[in-house]
Amino acid sequence: MNRIEWVIENCRLLAAIGEEHERTQPFAGLTIGTGIHLEPKTVALLLTLQRGGAAVVATGNLNTTQQSAIDYLSARGVRVIGGPTSDPAEHDRYLWELVRARPQLLLDNGGDLFVRYLEEPYDGLLGGTEETTSGRMRLEPLRDRIGLPVLVINDSPIKQFAENRHAVGQSVLESFMRITNKSTNGKRVTVFGYGACGKGVAANFRNAYSIVSVVERNPILRLEAMLDGFLVPDRDEALRTADVVITVTGAEGVVTGADLPLLKDGAILANAGHFPWEIDAAGFEAAAGGRVTVLTGGHMVNLAGPHPLGNSIESMDLGFALQVRCLEAVATGAAGPESCVVPVPRAIDEAVADAFVAL
Repeated sequence: MNRIEWVIENCRLLAAIGEEHERTQPFAGLTIGTGIHLEPKTVALLLTLQRGGAAVVATGNLNTTQQSAIDYLSARGVRVIGGPTSDPAEHDRYLWELVRARPQLLLDNGGDLFVRYLEEPYDGLLGGTEETTSGRMRLEPLRDRIGLPVLVINDSPIKQFAENRHAVGQSVLESFMRITNKSTNGKRVTVFGYGACGKGVAANFRNAYSIVSVVERNPILRLEAMLDGFLVPDRDEALRTADVVITVTGAEGVVTGADLPLLKDGAILANAGHFPWEIDAAGFEAAAGGRVTVLTGGHMVNLAGPHPLGNSIESMDLGFALQVRCLEAVATGAAGPESCVVPVPRAIDEAVADAFVAL
């Protein structure tokens, strides 16, 4: 059994939904366009949508697409646009080709597809989903122009605690150790951001015997980090003392080349946010002279670099079950235009939670 087949076999929620949808065919006659990381768990998601009657056209994200996933999907009738790339211009062409295929449903990741749809609108789009907080932040100001149901998966409490807090924290720690082959014991780790993902990253490094500081602009979250037992120094002090810096904010330019004088020689920087803009990797490369290392060029550290594994199978099975159920709600009209860039409906959260507990 290869890795993709292992993942598919262990995505038990998706398997159960796929069996149901083979009977009910909620996506019959519809094309679903996706711009999401192409790796084994995504393969399980896209094939589940296909079982529900959808024609699926897919492209990946910057620097995370795995050729084995493309090959597996292509052999099973999924149209995959493009291949692995870290070139933003090439990625942009792939996204435009997907949108110009005029899918009736969009499964977006970072707002890339809906933003392009607004630049070149077409008839027949029913709506879709957005995977990330970064995408929600990008699409919220565009609600009036979109005017279609767009359900935000990352705003589900299940996604927040199961994937973001637990799974992202685990996978970032695992990726740091695998890529660097360095220990965490006694290392001073600074985490930028104390949302759900930041909480998980901070907790997992502390559990691996690191000394963890949190930098958070929101005073309430900063207080929460302190009461959770983390150091909360000011930004400059947190950078000065850090052996490892991890950004998990969704914001641009969190750590830049201008911060180089603050950093220790040998400091390691990694980004766990969706977009590769939190750390100015190019600025550090130009100015650092080897003094610091930016892992995976500032791309998502748990989905880029050598032998990327991403989040755990179980967490993605939960998150992708939410995706399928939300797309089903849009396809069947259960979610209407009033649900434009809003969280997953509570009924879907509860149904997915009950199904997972019952497995």
